[in-house]
Amino acid sequence: MTFEEFNGDYSIERMDSVIKALEEVLRSALPQGSITVGVYEAAKSLNVDPDNVVLCILATDDDDVKDVALQIHFTLIQAFCCENDINILRVNNTRRLAHILGGAGMHGSEQMDLHCILVTVPHASTWKNPALGKVNHFCRESRCMDQWVPIINLPER
Repeated sequence: MTFEEFNGDYSIERMDSVIKALEEVLRSALPQGSITVGVYEAAKSLNVDPDNVVLCILATDDDDVKDVALQIHFTLIQAFCCENDINILRVNNTRRLAHILGGAGMHGSEQMDLHCILVTVPHASTWKNPALGKVNHFCRESRCMDQWVPIINLPER
């Protein structure tokens, strides 16, 4: 079920606003080294210091729905994030995520694993990002409507 199907309250303009906020969060966290990319890397980071993680993004494309191993990883990561009060989003376009991250989806000539992205903020950091506040507010509102892992449809641009 998509977010639009479960919630008629979120207009297209409001969803666009959340999408733009998510893009801003990713673009501003990247140069600060506050992004962890990859399912395995994210699991290691969550294990070491979950208190620094402020957002978990789980990304899939149409082909990934049939990947049972990936879905098991997602289930475990979601459970861990829920248990540790970490906001979670699902997005449906890894190509768009790679573009938002400025080509960070490539490591040399190999495609990086963009299925899981963590945004972290060190304890001592004073990083205040209004866009992160907007994304976190969206996640909280979604939980209030029993959508524990809201889905964002990232459009191609």
